[in-house]
Amino acid sequence: MTLYIGVMSGTSLDGLDIALIEQTSAIRLIATHYIPMPDSLRTELLGLCASGPDEIARSAIAQQNWVKLAAQGIHTLLDQQHLKPADIRAIGSHGQTIRHEPSRGFTVQIGNPALLTELTGITVVSDFRSRDVAAGGQGAPLVPAFHEALFEEQAGNRAVLNIGGFSNLSLIEPGKPVAGFDCGPGNVLLDAWIHQQRGDHFDRDGQWAASGKVEPVLLKALLSDPFFVTKGPKSTGREVFNLPWLTRHLSQLPAFAAEDVQATLLELTALTIVESLQSAQSDTRQLLVCGGGAHNATLMDRLASLLPMAKVSSTAACGVDPDWVEAMAFAWLAHCCLEGIAANRPSVTGARGLRVLGAIYPA
Repeated sequence: MTLYIGVMSGTSLDGLDIALIEQTSAIRLIATHYIPMPDSLRTELLGLCASGPDEIARSAIAQQNWVKLAAQGIHTLLDQQHLKPADIRAIGSHGQTIRHEPSRGFTVQIGNPALLTELTGITVVSDFRSRDVAAGGQGAPLVPAFHEALFEEQAGNRAVLNIGGFSNLSLIEPGKPVAGFDCGPGNVLLDAWIHQQRGDHFDRDGQWAASGKVEPVLLKALLSDPFFVTKGPKSTGREVFNLPWLTRHLSQLPAFAAEDVQATLLELTALTIVESLQSAQSDTRQLLVCGGGAHNATLMDRLASLLPMAKVSSTAACGVDPDWVEAMAFAWLAHCCLEGIAANRPSVTGARGLRVLGAIYPA
């Protein structure tokens, strides 16, 4: 029995997802632990997503705080499962993305893996994205290979949609290499707008968006962003889609009710997902949704109405908890690195070829 731990902290910065998996011929989720992100650390990490003074020192301190939080969560999980550090082959730690600019040849995830190894006594594999970027790829998304490993058993054209801060698609078709790309903003603008307007961290079930109406003029303006015109492989992040981006568009238009802006942002998320899917895969039979967006009932309903020919459901329908797919993926990526298995997909990222991803910090 080979056990791995995956640690994921996504662009939404809501907290750390820690998943314990067993890797045999299949991948099995054994246990999970979630730690909410303390406000002070969230603010610090958000601040590092844009240029500012003394970034190197601020980044180093923020990483230490992030790692201490992760290590504490890992020890809690081990204690709950009556396991010792020696029982775990490795931790796959994504770290926290603070910059993702593959067009300029770099992506930066901070998370001091040396300190994580030191505090846990477990081998850590991290920095999964840079090798793909070094090979000319986007470095993202990395989960399609995992989606393929997890869901490849069934027949017909399927797509796996992850809606976190950003949304990305994995396209699984019999006899073809998996394809995938970022579609655009997932929850990132919805979360930012409701936080600015109402102080909430997210729109529960999309209720606030459901109370508003879509503003076609605003929708058209938002859809004019060059990212939406580009066909995959492509990836994006907070460098492009953020509150100032939205505010810039709003400042050039008449004033809209705040809930109508939210309704329009939800429509933007839904439309960009569906348009991406339809241009890349015809005849999708099933759309499996994971990530926080799988809990947004308004968004799920909208996706279902835009895709009448496909069955839209949470990955829970296939026995995989939608909240833990990404953390499981990084545990699996650690396994791939230690086994020398290439885990990028050039059909997804545009890299020059298959590459083994990750850097190893031995216990």
